[in-house]
Amino acid sequence: MNDRRQTLKTIVSCALFTSAGAFVSACSRRFHGIDITGANYASDFHLTDFDAQPRALSDFKGKVVVLFFGYVHCPDVCPTTLSDLRLLKEKLGADGDKLQVLFVSVDPERDTPEVLKTYMTVFDSSFLGLYAGSADKLAALAREFKIYYKKVEGKTPASYTVDHTASSYIYDPQGRLRLSSRYGTPVDEVLEDVKRLLAGD
Repeated sequence: MNDRRQTLKTIVSCALFTSAGAFVSACSRRFHGIDITGANYASDFHLTDFDAQPRALSDFKGKVVVLFFGYVHCPDVCPTTLSDLRLLKEKLGADGDKLQVLFVSVDPERDTPEVLKTYMTVFDSSFLGLYAGSADKLAALAREFKIYYKKVEGKTPASYTVDHTASSYIYDPQGRLRLSSRYGTPVDEVLEDVKRLLAGD
């Protein structure tokens, strides 16, 4: 009886349900990240990059896309994630150009295109910073991508921080949402996942 209960508990803990009630497996044996293949959200975006170019997910077809939300003044999560992704690209070797990193700002007040470009270039010249264009558009995007962000006031008006979702979305070369990668996942584990997606898994 205890074994049956444990099995049921495992099955339940390995299930995710989208807002539409569709079942998505979260216990993929092939990937280290959470397998969200078939999720009915975060399927596309219409944003602007730091060179004022409109961008959509289809622009990066043929590449594995890693997308996450953050802000330039983030003290820890964002620079750590970008540093890990720079290392990930290096570890991909010749396949490094098949990886596209997209950083979506949740700080429209301070993250101007110029600031975003300077910040991203520090990590890798191919990494793109994207912005929604207005607070309302950012809020709508956050709902579509099921991410959280909230401004936290500091000691001065300019010293505020932004609490935000720290995980990343990973899309396969066909532009399909496949994985959610938790913040702090070892680079070598993400590397294995990206290689599998590049191989057609």
